[in-house]
Amino acid sequence: MKVRFDYIGRPKTGKLFSSGRNVEQQAEQVRQHKVSMIRNIPIQGIHIEDIDVSLEVYSVIDDITGKPVAYAPVIVSFYADTIEDALKFIINEEFRTIEVLQPDDMSLTRFDIERLFYQVAKDFAEYKDTLERKINNWK
Repeated sequence: MKVRFDYIGRPKTGKLFSSGRNVEQQAEQVRQHKVSMIRNIPIQGIHIEDIDVSLEVYSVIDDITGKPVAYAPVIVSFYADTIEDALKFIINEEFRTIEVLQPDDMSLTRFDIERLFYQVAKDFAEYKDTLERKINNWK
């Protein structure tokens, strides 16, 4: 599988004049940190084949804040022992796209589909809890 993550760089708070270059540098730093973690910290059921950091950092205006933010894309090629392992790896706010390279065809049993739905619901609930904690600590 190939998955794309876009790591965000936001303007630092408390700065009167923050340039777009600043958020691009932050996005690049976040990307380097995350790629280092992916390379060096084993993830159960995930086998990293390649990490492509050659894509350019891009900037946009945040819809909510109206301030510039930058994204540093990374494409990770990997294979997973199970669909559940792949799901755990890709479910995060940086996830953008996925391309399934192998197998061309896949057959899922009723039990496989039940496990997949269970894992999606579980991961979604954990992600929601994480976001709620971030929001509550932000206030």
